[in-house]
Formats: sequence, C-alpha cells, structure tokens
Amino acid sequence: MLETQEDRRAAWAEIREFLVRAGALAALLAVLFGVVFGLAIQPDDTMHPHIKPGDLLLYYRLPQRYTAGETVVFDRDGTRYTGRVAARGGDTVEVTDTALLLINGSVVVEPDIYEQTPRYDNGVQYPLTLADGEYFILCDARAGARDSRWFGPVRTGEIRGRVIALLRRSGI
Repeated sequence: MLETQEDRRAAWAEIREFLVRAGALAALLAVLFGVVFGLAIQPDDTMHPHIKPGDLLLYYRLPQRYTAGETVVFDRDGTRYTGRVAARGGDTVEVTDTALLLINGSVVVEPDIYEQTPRYDNGVQYPLTLADGEYFILCDARAGARDSRWFGPVRTGEIRGRVIALLRRSGI
C-alpha cells in the first residue's frame, strides 16, 4: 500500500512529538536526580540492621539543616558514608569510657540502636562542642565503624542529603 505525502508528514509529526516528550522527560529526570535527589548504594554493614549492604538509598539533597536521628549520606576524604545524626552545631558531645553517648550532659537513649557507643583511643577529644554547620554523625553498628568518633565533626557541605527511602537488595 502506498503512503501519501500527508501520511508521511503525520508520521514524522508523531515521531517529532515523541522525541520532544522523551527529551523533556530526560531533562526532568536529569534535574531531579542531579539537583533534588540522589542515589547511593550502602557499601558495608555499618548501618546494620536498619540498612544492609547493597541496599539502594534515595536521598533528598536540598535541606541544609539536619536534626538528631535523621539518616544522611555524606562524603569524607573521598569516601561516601551513611550515618545517623547524633548532634548538631551548638551541642556538646561526649563518648564516655563506659561507652555511653552524652549530648549536652545527658545520656542519649536510642531504642533502635542495639550496641553501645565505644570511645576510640585515636579519635576525637571529648567533650567536643560543635560549631554552627557541624554535625556529629554515628553509624548504627557502632563497634569499629568509621564515623564522627573517628574523624570528627561533619560539615554541612560534606553532607549529600537526607535518606528518604531505600530499596532492599533482596527486594523485600
């Protein structure tokens, strides 16, 4: 069957419309995942049992202030980490020799954390008062984890964003 000139023009118009919509969708996704959201894979078991190795994390990049208990993705010395905010600027943090976490002189009770918070011998000096724009971030699996006990406070500029969702590697 022979196509008419009008049929070919209509087909090309549909193709152009599809390409324009696909380009707009690609641009929207690039903005969303380049500016607003980010993806990271949990590399290790430092956030166990809440986040497991291989889990895909969706994080929100736009907030610039974080509160205690929020899980964040941050970069330190060229390495990406995931941790939970324990304290922020203005707070005084201490990890005692008996593995207690004190914020502003009060013992922090963390019902979802199943390990004590050991003090590192080669870590930061306590008590530590955080400056504005600094956060004390701890991993959920506390023993041996590299977090603020190891390398000190994390600055706002090092935080990539707040974790808002995760996809289990196992699909559960």
